[in-house]
Amino acid sequence: MSVFAISMPADKQEITQVAIVEDNAALGNGLRKIVESAPDFRCVGVWTTAEEALRKIDAFRPEVVLMDINLPGMSGIEATARLKHQIPEIQVVMVTVYRDHDQIFAALKAGASGYLLKRSTPEEVRQAIRDVRCGGAPMTAEIARRVVEAFHQPAPPDAREEDMGLSKRQSEILEFLTQGLANKEIADRLNVSVETVRVHLRRVYEKLHVRSRTEAAMRFRDAKEGQRGPL
Repeated sequence: MSVFAISMPADKQEITQVAIVEDNAALGNGLRKIVESAPDFRCVGVWTTAEEALRKIDAFRPEVVLMDINLPGMSGIEATARLKHQIPEIQVVMVTVYRDHDQIFAALKAGASGYLLKRSTPEEVRQAIRDVRCGGAPMTAEIARRVVEAFHQPAPPDAREEDMGLSKRQSEILEFLTQGLANKEIADRLNVSVETVRVHLRRVYEKLHVRSRTEAAMRFRDAKEGQRGPL
């Protein structure tokens, strides 16, 4: 039995703005074509260096950036950290030739939301963009395991929930974040819009001085553990 999905017309869909930072012209052009093949995506620019991207992305304000890890000059990892500081709500997906776990994990710590291999299929690329827009994090099980292990690092001495200046709603959202819920799931639990959750998360990033969902969840979890004290 065939199942047919009914899609909204392109002019009725929410358009996701995507930027690409890739020094290989052929790969950059290929990613652009993949992005623009989806009616709900629009490519706002392809830049070949991190320096150029950092100068121009603020003017275009894309929701998602496909970022090559190995770039000439400034690396994609450093560019990600700067972008997340500049535009906390932006979602960065790292693009790499092979699974260099140390580099990928460093990129996630810098604020990236996931990663793609350059040999990924067009559908895998499009799905990764949709995943990060919904609050997901496309990555392999091995990298996800390293993220989980990072939660077990000792809390910094100043990580205390009462010192964070969080509102009740922000604390509720962070609680759901530590449970691994995506933005839409959090919105459904709290009976608010996904955009409301995103706005709260942007403010949380500013208050906690972090650049990603993972960092925010780790800080909040550490603060709660610090309040409980040793068993």
